[in-house]
Amino acid sequence: MVLTPQGVRYRGRLFPCSIGKRGVTRDKREGDGTTPAGVMRITGLWYRPDRLARPAPWARPIGPGDLWCDAPDHPAYNHHARAPLAASHERLRRSDPLYDLILTTDWNWPDAVPGRGSAIFLHQWRRPGYGTEGCIAFARRDLIWIARRAVPGTRLIVRT
Repeated sequence: MVLTPQGVRYRGRLFPCSIGKRGVTRDKREGDGTTPAGVMRITGLWYRPDRLARPAPWARPIGPGDLWCDAPDHPAYNHHARAPLAASHERLRRSDPLYDLILTTDWNWPDAVPGRGSAIFLHQWRRPGYGTEGCIAFARRDLIWIARRAVPGTRLIVRT
């Protein structure tokens, strides 16, 4: 997978996508609204079983207690966590469809450096061109197509 100015190129196809609302950077920081440049790998595939079918055999269902910790001072920073969690976090089970399907990456993982950025996911977009907090977002049908073919270790190349 390669992020280009026209979208993400993967398996001979080009998928329109949205990136961080402040563009791409080589100096990613927590909460800066940028997509980190570099080579990442897909590490996980999560889906909402109440909203869509399992996209691949290795996909994990998202339950009500699934979280992603984004508190740089917490030991679970940039890792999956379970509720209750007092530290800052994102709920993976959202009321909107953005996280109905998530591909997680190894950006700043598994040995997270505090403040270097967390939760760099591939997920559904709000609408075309609507910037993310740093993730790469796609139309639902394109994200499903990608999720059905990606495997753990699939490379994601993001250039500045």
